[in-house]
Amino acid sequence: MSGPSLFVLGGARSGKSRYAQARAEAAGANPVFVATAEAFDDEMRERIARHRADRDMRWTTVEAPRELPAAIDAVNGEGAVVLVDCLTLWVSNLLLADANIARAGQQLCDAIGRFEGTLILVANEVGLGIVPDNALARAFRDAAGQLNQSVAATAAEVVLVTAGLPLTLKPRH
Repeated sequence: MSGPSLFVLGGARSGKSRYAQARAEAAGANPVFVATAEAFDDEMRERIARHRADRDMRWTTVEAPRELPAAIDAVNGEGAVVLVDCLTLWVSNLLLADANIARAGQQLCDAIGRFEGTLILVANEVGLGIVPDNALARAFRDAAGQLNQSVAATAAEVVLVTAGLPLTLKPRH
């Protein structure tokens, strides 16, 4: 029997990560943060450091820039509280590694379905802007949008965060 899963979507700087972290902290005493970001430059190293500083000593961090379904399976268990931030960076990592994103997305949805604790996943909603002017950016937008649809269909609850305000798109039953 799988546990409750929450998918949190929003634009850049929308408050989605803060909302997801608060939900994880309310769900359990020893949450696990599964990070998909890789620090390739100083700006990204700064962002990662800021996110780490926002989490207190209760948190354990697991790095999973590409092998996300396996990382989720590794921390699976009744009573586990896991926050994955973020699926959009994961898609970017897979795209740049020339991985099969559709297969990886199916493996992720399978891992979500198997999860026995509380699983919270964060992603950017990238489809609300203009159509990108280059093939790589369009491929990224399309892959992220397809993954978001699959995860939203799989998750028990879906929340869109805009301007720091959560809007429930799919209530948990």
